[in-house]
Amino acid sequence: MMREKRIIPCLDLLLDENGGRVVKGIEFEELVDAGDPVEFAKKYEAQGADEIVFLDITASVQGRETILDVIKRAAEAISIPFTIGGGISTLEIAQKNLDAGATKVSINTAGVKNPEFIAKAIEEFGADKIVIAIDCKRNPDISVEGVNVFEENGQKFWYEVVIMGGNEGTGMDTVEWAKQVEALGAYEILLTSKDRDGTRDGYDLPITRAVAEAVSIPVIASGGVGTLEHMVEGVTEGDAGAVLAASIFHFNKYTVGDVKEEFRKRGIPVKD
Repeated sequence: MMREKRIIPCLDLLLDENGGRVVKGIEFEELVDAGDPVEFAKKYEAQGADEIVFLDITASVQGRETILDVIKRAAEAISIPFTIGGGISTLEIAQKNLDAGATKVSINTAGVKNPEFIAKAIEEFGADKIVIAIDCKRNPDISVEGVNVFEENGQKFWYEVVIMGGNEGTGMDTVEWAKQVEALGAYEILLTSKDRDGTRDGYDLPITRAVAEAVSIPVIASGGVGTLEHMVEGVTEGDAGAVLAASIFHFNKYTVGDVKEEFRKRGIPVKD
């Protein structure tokens, strides 16, 4: 029997003079201001969101900690679980975010650079408090050894893990890194295709499905949603345990309720 699928709005945050704004771009760039993060979070809770993800998208690049003020305000305003990611590079920073009210913290760049940090964070806080974010990008150089090669429309490629807000390649294969993350004790994976981010062309289904099949922990599909059908594809063709979206919610194309209604029509279980 299929497990209930979670619907998760994502709020990309950019630090400004007001303490943090929601932004949205294309392939992690061309950012457009969308509004106040806490107001968005309240709206999505009212619409029936199962969880919310806040991503401080420039924290790692700028070498700073996450926007704690936003976390504190969100914790006071909403009751559903929420995750904060971006700049979580030490146990102390993770603790600050959890103390500020975050339900979970998301580790990305720091975990790739030092996998032992993931294991230590899980040991310190519990696996249910840690989400491992994996950003990836298609790489056409299939001469690289030890990578999982895909083919689409006659083109061969593999998926490279990227870090620092998608600005830096790692030479690491995404499927193999996902397996390693699970072996380290991870509770769930947030998988984002940089190629699809903000494009509204749909999730990158080949890598979503490959990672979901390679691990036994839930995979959250992220990057590229433009229609309700894309979200349906994320769980049916991509085998994701949850689907995350930003633009379609921020600019009122669809509500979380619209997604859940469509899932129920298709026989996909969701929480009431």
